[in-house]
Amino acid sequence: MTYIVGNRDQKALLPLTIEDYVKPEDLVRAYDAFIETLDLQEMGFTINPDKAGAYEYYPMAMLKLIVYGYSYGERSSRKLERACHHNLSFIWLVSGIKPDYRTIARFRRDNKEAIKQVLKQNVKFCIELNLIEGNTLFVDGSKFRANA
Repeated sequence: MTYIVGNRDQKALLPLTIEDYVKPEDLVRAYDAFIETLDLQEMGFTINPDKAGAYEYYPMAMLKLIVYGYSYGERSSRKLERACHHNLSFIWLVSGIKPDYRTIARFRRDNKEAIKQVLKQNVKFCIELNLIEGNTLFVDGSKFRANA
């Protein structure tokens, strides 16, 4: 019979804590601080810690995921789910939770207007900090005829 023996000199692939995943000056920390300052109930999110039924993810974590994902062009629920598994910034931001794409889509659907308000505030916040200029507007209104 063999024994399992540990090795204290073994190098680890990833840091031992999630906090070590991102540097102190990383931009993801600005998104985290911004969302933490918001009053979610005032913005229209439903927060009920005594809710009966199946467990849900905390709305602030889901909002962080969506806002940070949108800022990097990740709008798909499936891509956001994948980012929670593979991207260290996303893992740090949501504290290691891994919601599936249906949960992300349901949260987005149920809180559509509140998320719009948060995204508008996020743009204003980034303009105030000179992270973006805010003087360019992109609209895609292309229409193409096709033979189907």
